[in-house]
This record gives sequence, C-alpha cells and structure tokens, in this order.
Amino acid sequence: MSSGDYAKRGLYVGTGAGIILFALVGLLPGSFIGGFIGLKMAEAIFGVAMAGTIMARVLVAVSMMAGVMVSAVAFVFGAGVMGWAAGYAFEALKRSKELPSAEAQTINVK
Repeated sequence: MSSGDYAKRGLYVGTGAGIILFALVGLLPGSFIGGFIGLKMAEAIFGVAMAGTIMARVLVAVSMMAGVMVSAVAFVFGAGVMGWAAGYAFEALKRSKELPSAEAQTINVK
C-alpha cells in the first residue's frame, strides 16, 4: 500500500459511519433543537401571542433545516476526522515497526 492509504481508508470508513450515525441518532434531535430555537426566535420577534403568520413559520422551518445541517456536519465531519486519525495512527505504527528492520539490514550490509 502506498503512503496515506490507511489514512484515506479511515477517512472513508469514518465518513460512512458518520452518515449512518447521523441518520440513526442525529436527524431527529437536530430537527427538534433547530425547531425549538426557531420558536424562541419567532416568539422574540413576533411576540408571545404569535398568530400563525407565514413569516413565523418560515423562520421555524429555516431554523429546523439549519439544526439538521449542523447536526449532519458534526456527525459526518467528526466521524471522518476520527477515522482519518485512526488510519494515520495505524499507518504510523506500521511504519515504526518496519523502520528498525530496514535499519538493521542496512547496518549488516556495511
């Protein structure tokens, strides 16, 4: 394998795991948290006795979508970085085990 292959594979595996985790765990809470924030913003802007105006609903909907997107970025990016780091660490560990034997061979040749 070439240099960086394990890190790249770890990135792909981590990103895939992040997408799965987001679909299972992050989608609904992201929507709830974004919706709650949108409701609080709409309440602050339009008042407590908020009628079913279109602007308040649009604000809540946009906030829900933003909550889902932030959750997706957190899960996918976080898991991808962790996968890349694990692959990089595995590759560094593998190289460190290979180096002493290569050095020993060059010393014996001299």
